[in-house]
Amino acid sequence: MRLFGDPATSAALPTAAERVRSILAAAHSMTVITDGLRSEVRHLDGGDPMGRLHLHPAEPGGHAEHRPAIRLEFTDVAPTPVRDRVRARVTVLGRLLTPYSDLSAESGAESTCMEFERAELQTAEGIAYIGLEELDEAGPDPLAAYEAGMLTHLLDDHHDLVTLLLRLVQPQPTAAVVRALPLAMDRYGITLRLEERRGHRDVRLPFPSPLDDVEQSGAQIQALFSAARRRSHRNTLPA
Repeated sequence: MRLFGDPATSAALPTAAERVRSILAAAHSMTVITDGLRSEVRHLDGGDPMGRLHLHPAEPGGHAEHRPAIRLEFTDVAPTPVRDRVRARVTVLGRLLTPYSDLSAESGAESTCMEFERAELQTAEGIAYIGLEELDEAGPDPLAAYEAGMLTHLLDDHHDLVTLLLRLVQPQPTAAVVRALPLAMDRYGITLRLEERRGHRDVRLPFPSPLDDVEQSGAQIQALFSAARRRSHRNTLPA
C-alpha cells in the first residue's frame, strides 16, 4: 500500500539497531536463560537493561567455552488490541564474564558483564542481526518510553481521529476493512493496522519531519490530522 507524503520521507524507518534499543528501553520484562536455567525478570519499567548490562566484544582466541552462555529474550507487544499483537522479538546472545545478577530496576545488584556475540531482531519481515558497534551507536527512539500511553490515549479517547487518518491512506481502504487501530509510533511516523475480514495489513503515515524529542510529537501529530482534514475524500470505514 502506498504511503502518504513525500516518497523520501515515507521511506524513513528506524534502523534494526534503533528498534532493538527502543524495545529494550520500553521493556517491562525479559527472559534470561543461562546455565540451563530459565528465569523471568520483571519490573524493568524505567530502567533500560543496557544500563545495567556491560557488553564487551568477544576476544579472538578467548576461552569462550569456559564461560556460561547467556541469552536474553524480549517480546515487543502492541499496546492496542490489534490482531497478532507481537510486533517483534529481540534476542541478545553472549557469554557471562561475571556472575549473573538480577537486571531489574528494583535490584541493588551490581551490573553484569557479558561478552557480546550478537543481537537478533525478529519481525514479520524476517530476522536482522546486529553487532555490538551498531548497538552502541544507536539510541532508543525518543518516543519509546511514551509510545504505549500515546497510542492507548489516541485509541480510547480520540478514536474518531484514527478514522480521520485513513483519509491519508492511498489507495483508500475498501469496505473489506472492518477496523483500523494504531499499531506503532516512532520518531518518523505512525503505523496503523487495517484489519480486514480475513487478515490485516499495516500502513505507515510519516510525520512531516522526524522528531528529536517527545515534546515535538504534539505538533507533528496535529500536522497529520490537519492534512487529513484537507482531504476531500470521506472515508467509508464503518464505525
